[in-house]
Amino acid sequence: MATVTPYFETVKSFADVPVTSDGVETASFLDASDGFVNMFDLLGIGVFSFVQVDLRANIGGVRSRYTSHQQVSSTLETLVTSEAQEGTRQSTACLVRLIRGLLFTCRALENMQTDHTSELRTCFRRSYDDVLRHHHGWLIQSAVILAITAVPSRPEFYRRISQGASYEKLDTELAKWLEGLNQIVVHMKRFLDEGGYGTV
Repeated sequence: MATVTPYFETVKSFADVPVTSDGVETASFLDASDGFVNMFDLLGIGVFSFVQVDLRANIGGVRSRYTSHQQVSSTLETLVTSEAQEGTRQSTACLVRLIRGLLFTCRALENMQTDHTSELRTCFRRSYDDVLRHHHGWLIQSAVILAITAVPSRPEFYRRISQGASYEKLDTELAKWLEGLNQIVVHMKRFLDEGGYGTV
């Protein structure tokens, strides 16, 4: 029987996205974002759909700008500033929402790794209250909070994501992903907020 390589070992990690003095490399960031969002497919249909649908739509919006304006979009920062110079901000708005969604997911999984006593749904609820709740109206808040109740238990999450690999290895790799992701989202949040491009 062929050995299955766990998904988290096959996709680009945020830890491997180049960040230089020019900014965050757009193509690598989009690849890592795709991998991160698709990871949640392992948890079953619909469990994280409220996150995935939003993230995928916003990844598509940023990728559209990158594909059509590659020469001025090599980094996320140049993508934003070049769009601003044209007097438009469609892809920038997608990037703001994408960073917001990634920050929400990042904080939830960081909570999971630092607080070993809380259930995963509790970690996601804390993150939602901190990062996203104030952006949503009552109806969306209610829908998201209901969706969070369907988040699997901590042991089930690890079982599905690890795909047979050791939990220790998953923890190590996930920690690298989250460290890389945290650096990017904190940096981009500051860039977008301070530049007046959007509030994460």
